[in-house]
Amino acid sequence: MSTKLKQGFMRNVKVSAGTLRLLMNLWPPFIGAGIHVEHLAPDYLEARVRMRLGLLNRNYMGTHFGGSLFAMTDPFFALLVMHRLGRDYVVWDKASRIDYRLPGRGTVRANFRITPEQVEEIRRATAGGDKHEPVFAVDVTNRQGEVVATVEKTLYVRRKPGR
Repeated sequence: MSTKLKQGFMRNVKVSAGTLRLLMNLWPPFIGAGIHVEHLAPDYLEARVRMRLGLLNRNYMGTHFGGSLFAMTDPFFALLVMHRLGRDYVVWDKASRIDYRLPGRGTVRANFRITPEQVEEIRRATAGGDKHEPVFAVDVTNRQGEVVATVEKTLYVRRKPGR
């Protein structure tokens, strides 16, 4: 297999959604940024993440540091798609864009959702070995439900050769 299509060792470890949630909550970059995975659906169609404002994730103005807002959204669409598709597919983050709307104060949350129809569209688009670059979006909201930031994630998905 091409080295371009290889993924890390964790890709080959089968873990339940609950175990993965626990591991992510113990991951030092998430701990340092105050990021907590509240929910990871057993079917990998949904994840809910929160981040409290603290000393280690605030900026000069006393609001959430933009890099922490981005970090709380970074891996989730790729993880959801990767677990839904299974080991016959390579899934990478390809591009991201964040649009800051309001200063982030207090606790913020992001709810990630993919649908079975989106997963089937990815399977159809990659059935012949072609790459597919689906785009997903998530809003980061404050306690009042106001959008603090919108993040767009473009994934790279390809069926592994010979599968």
